[in-house]
Amino acid sequence: MDIQLNFINQSADASDVQIVIFQKNVATGYEGSAVAWRVIQYCGPGDNHPFVYPTTMRVSTSDSYGNYEPQLDARPGDLFQVTLTGSGETLAKAATPASYPTEVQVQNNLPQGAINAHIYRDGLLLASRTSVAPGQTAAFEFKPTIWIGAVSQVVQGQIMNSAILDQVNTELSLLGIRSADIVMTGGGPGESAMPLAFSLQNIVSD
Repeated sequence: MDIQLNFINQSADASDVQIVIFQKNVATGYEGSAVAWRVIQYCGPGDNHPFVYPTTMRVSTSDSYGNYEPQLDARPGDLFQVTLTGSGETLAKAATPASYPTEVQVQNNLPQGAINAHIYRDGLLLASRTSVAPGQTAAFEFKPTIWIGAVSQVVQGQIMNSAILDQVNTELSLLGIRSADIVMTGGGPGESAMPLAFSLQNIVSD
């Protein structure tokens, strides 16, 4: 089910900040940076930006030549395998489930050559695991939360460095929510300016 969200800028900040929204891959053994899932730009005070958070995801893989497999629907507990067929590499859902029911897993079953595994939400890149060698498995797990913050020089769909991640400390839970406003407050000129803050308001529950 899709969750309808609406970012509303109620801040006093006139600077052109970018609002980045992303999720963290909490799969066992994963240590890596997060991808800027959605970046909201030029949304000035008083403006709003509606968007959708689908609870479903899609998975794809790519190789070192820049070729991408077609995206497939993915749910926690699904296992996908990349194998070599007569027509080349193929990504398919396995008949067996993932080793952890909370994870989406992508197995590289090629005889040689690393792959990159990608997870998408709402058609936008959510997370990637690069250089998955033959015999290895990429795992993805996400809590029903989003991280949001005001940053600069972030590109949607690209991996963020640790300096940017350190600036983002607001985690919003979407558990049991059908729709909500994400309201940004604070900001403004001078020493009296408050830090920018984000909160969920006008929540409609399932």
